[in-house]
Amino acid sequence: MKSFRYNKMITSYAAKIVGALALAGMVTGIPAFALSAGDTDPVAGMLKGEWGQIQLNTRYRLEYVDQDAKKTTTGDPLRIRLGYLTPRFGQFQGYAEFEGNTAVFEDDYNDTTNGKNDFAVIADPDAKGELNQGWILYTGVPDTKVKVGRQRIILDNARFIGNVGWRQMEQTYDAVRISNGSMINLKVDATYLWNVRNILSKDNNMDSLLVNIGYNIENVGKLAAYAYLLDYDDLAKKSSQTFGLRMSGSFEVADNLNILYLAEYARQSDYQDNPGDYDADYYHINGGVKLPFSGFVVKDIVARIGYEFQGADNGLSFKTPLGTNHAFGGWVDKFLATPDEGLQDYYGVLAGSVMGLHTKLIYHSFAADEGSADYGTEFDAMVKYAFNKHYAILAAYGNYDADELSNDTEKIWLQFDMRF
Repeated sequence: MKSFRYNKMITSYAAKIVGALALAGMVTGIPAFALSAGDTDPVAGMLKGEWGQIQLNTRYRLEYVDQDAKKTTTGDPLRIRLGYLTPRFGQFQGYAEFEGNTAVFEDDYNDTTNGKNDFAVIADPDAKGELNQGWILYTGVPDTKVKVGRQRIILDNARFIGNVGWRQMEQTYDAVRISNGSMINLKVDATYLWNVRNILSKDNNMDSLLVNIGYNIENVGKLAAYAYLLDYDDLAKKSSQTFGLRMSGSFEVADNLNILYLAEYARQSDYQDNPGDYDADYYHINGGVKLPFSGFVVKDIVARIGYEFQGADNGLSFKTPLGTNHAFGGWVDKFLATPDEGLQDYYGVLAGSVMGLHTKLIYHSFAADEGSADYGTEFDAMVKYAFNKHYAILAAYGNYDADELSNDTEKIWLQFDMRF
């Protein structure tokens, strides 16, 4: 019976994707499949010129959620993002980008703002148009960039500071960011930020400082040290200070056979007006291999196993409120916020290209730090096909099997991206 429901659902999705692609083409004025392999791209040429550059991104996604204790739901938000990058004026350059998001055919889902709480969550609320980025860049100091305004910020692997790019409406920052690379192999990045525009189109005012220093060690990897001091104005319980070290990289042990590794430690505690009192640890280690396959059928195969630990203390846990958390604790998003008892995540990843399709398989086993609770397990799978440089089709699946936390949840995604 479930198989019949999936077949019917996929057939319906396919029809909706075709309709949405046609709609996207009409909205943007660009036919989604106008080019065949090897064609010169006339659109990209029209969007770039001596007067600056227009940047366009359209993403249509079908998301299906089957969660215990909630109504099964389907959503199909369409995001359109349009930006303009000015030419350089001396040492200055500017960029402005607007984005909007709306459901096309399916809107019976809980977008966290529409009050449809009986349905499962798809966190992509309607947004008719808002400023996603608006900044000015100054490069008048040698080896230094100063960027002021609303901007995208991604530090290291985005675990602590990221843009949450999986969701339709991006997370961006109102900030002054200064980066300097005047010393060989060393980059210093410092940001003062006063507001975060989150994926729900809400502003979180703050008075925060981000410092990240990275040093590249030849044939070894990158060593990073960071301090993230988050002081929220109206969400004081999220205020925290985090200090950490991170080492990641790869090295070749045989022809085209590489060892991959990551080792990271951080310490977090309450900060400023946070009413809590805690000191919690963070560990993340993983290792893997990149196998020497380079043919058309199979290539770039990477296998990793890892362990990520977010500790708890005094009833509070280590948290990453500005991180791209979807990329870490399972795609079903049960752990976007760390449980108060902490989180241990044992995981394995297998990724690579199979006949031109980028594929990824991930398995997680979750448990608490404090106490002996087994939260559950999750399996995620993804296939992506990119073509003509500007287009990509993605299909993904996530299944969280609950044990002592939350409910069994299954998600399916079908997605089309167009970028210029």
